[in-house]
Amino acid sequence: MLDQLTILAPGLVGASVARAAKARGVAGRIVIWARRAETRLALGEQPWCSATCETPGEAVKGADLVVIAAPVDLIVDLARKVAPFLKKDAVVCDVGSVKGEISRLGHEAMGGSGHFVGAHPMAGSEKTGWENGSESLFEGRTCFVTPVEASDPRAVKKVVSFWRDLGAEVVTLEPDRHDEIVAHISHLPQVLASSLCAFLSARDPGWRNFAGGGLRDTTRIASSDPKLWKTILAENRDELLRALRGFQDELQGLQAALANRDYVEVTARLERGRAYRDKFRPAP
Repeated sequence: MLDQLTILAPGLVGASVARAAKARGVAGRIVIWARRAETRLALGEQPWCSATCETPGEAVKGADLVVIAAPVDLIVDLARKVAPFLKKDAVVCDVGSVKGEISRLGHEAMGGSGHFVGAHPMAGSEKTGWENGSESLFEGRTCFVTPVEASDPRAVKKVVSFWRDLGAEVVTLEPDRHDEIVAHISHLPQVLASSLCAFLSARDPGWRNFAGGGLRDTTRIASSDPKLWKTILAENRDELLRALRGFQDELQGLQAALANRDYVEVTARLERGRAYRDKFRPAP
């Protein structure tokens, strides 16, 4: 058990970390900092929050592990701000969905005050806000842990153990490899779902009333927060552009086969897609 877990800027994922840690007995004390005073007041009334603090520096004092749950463009800045207040050998991790620069700059931001190890739980929802947190959010879900070459092995082990204790299945790999993977399996699907809905919005608005399960399932994540995703896409721009170019080639291949009435090729592409989807492991 951690004596103190601190969570900075909790939204859906950060609140779920707190709830899961409380439910599973992972931390004796859970301290939270949120930017808005009204949010701190509401969080302080939750049974899974031991205390709230007015500043990030105050919140991390005495913490064994700090989880930064802020948007990806704010993570490194928060790491720099709290570094001087960390106790010796404290470990800081994040939950951002882009890891290259965050893992490297986060490590540098510690300046010997503590240890930073990047993390990214592949768990979330189109919903946002700490009110939608769930203690079971990480159960059976993949969590990437992305140390850099200079990371302290003990700090890496601590972060791996923490996410396993929350119910996640941990995969450890280098940050740039993580960004390549999620560009294809997370960021590309978001762009496709949002783009499909944007395309349909230019057609007859009444068509949406006829939507069946296929369109609803395919576009569920299009309801995600655009501002949040704009930041994520900007941070992983290069990898996402590569993924988009590859997908455009695939789509153009299908378009050409259909235009040429090459239904053998059309069927082959559909079969390949079905085979990939059917090999997904069961959802938690």
